[in-house]
Amino acid sequence: MQLSQLRLEPRESTPLWLAAVAPLGAIVAALILCVPLVSWTGVSPFQSYGVMLRGAIGSGFAISETLSRATPLMFTGLAVAIAFRARFWNIGAEGQFYAGAVAATLMGTGLITLPPILMIPLILTAGFLFGGLLLLLPALLKTRLSVDEVVTTLLLNFVVLLIVSYLVEGPLKDPSALGWPQAVPIIDQGTFPNLLGRSHLGLIIAVISALLIWLLNDRAVLGYRMKAIGANRIAAQFAGIPIDRIILATALLSGGLAGMGGVSEVAGLKGYLSLDLSPGFGYTGIIVAMLAQLHPIGVLASSIFIAAIYVGADAMSRAANLPSYLADVIVSASLLCMLVSILLTRYRVRWK
Repeated sequence: MQLSQLRLEPRESTPLWLAAVAPLGAIVAALILCVPLVSWTGVSPFQSYGVMLRGAIGSGFAISETLSRATPLMFTGLAVAIAFRARFWNIGAEGQFYAGAVAATLMGTGLITLPPILMIPLILTAGFLFGGLLLLLPALLKTRLSVDEVVTTLLLNFVVLLIVSYLVEGPLKDPSALGWPQAVPIIDQGTFPNLLGRSHLGLIIAVISALLIWLLNDRAVLGYRMKAIGANRIAAQFAGIPIDRIILATALLSGGLAGMGGVSEVAGLKGYLSLDLSPGFGYTGIIVAMLAQLHPIGVLASSIFIAAIYVGADAMSRAANLPSYLADVIVSASLLCMLVSILLTRYRVRWK
């Protein structure tokens, strides 16, 4: 049959079962697509995927590792999702993540000493403000001078990393670290309590944040205005929606969420600021948000899925002697399959 006989028709409405099955089908399709690559290494795909599954959720320790890896992805995924919903393309969640970590270090290493019930909210607020204010600069450039935020947010990532490098090598350097470039540790009053193994309070804060963002999107005027701007900026402006103010509010909220992710990683898991704090949580947050179709509750699920892939791939690499970069391939294939599934939920394939 010729390709010219294939066409896509917009669906009047998407059935609920299709919307629920499509993401699961995309994940299964991605795993199937990666079977030839796994087989090429000489190891059975069923054995490899079994080891990956056990390494991700096969024990209490594995579950705690997956949840601890998923926690920062939840924050950065929410940050990207809320920005993209208003068509504000925040590619700088990595820099905002580090900005929040810097705030946690400045406030949580002895500058102020309070009981934990006050200290933890204080450093979370500081991280939110640092991350949000960092993103306000590209937002102002976009609203006042029409500067492309993709470029400014991306370049700010490298600026922030250079600042962090200066801080951990200079003013904030830990004198007891034997020359290793890391900052002074967070004091006990500012450290997040553990939940299960290495998972910590940041997980609960991320879940609460996702629920609040969901309520904001579906019940608040601000959420409606953000959605209207994302759907049609010109129509939203014609309807009297203050575009610039909503973009600035979106930037503050998006950057603040990413900043809280940095606080969570410093105060909840690692305990101190360093240049290797993030293996790319900000960039992976874009994939998390896209897999979740920008839905805040979906961000929680996609964060756990991607974290499970990476944690399981580490276990698979140790047990089956497979390269750990297979995790990147699986995540990338999942994103591509998810894009196809989104297309199929919005359009119906027709042949003449």
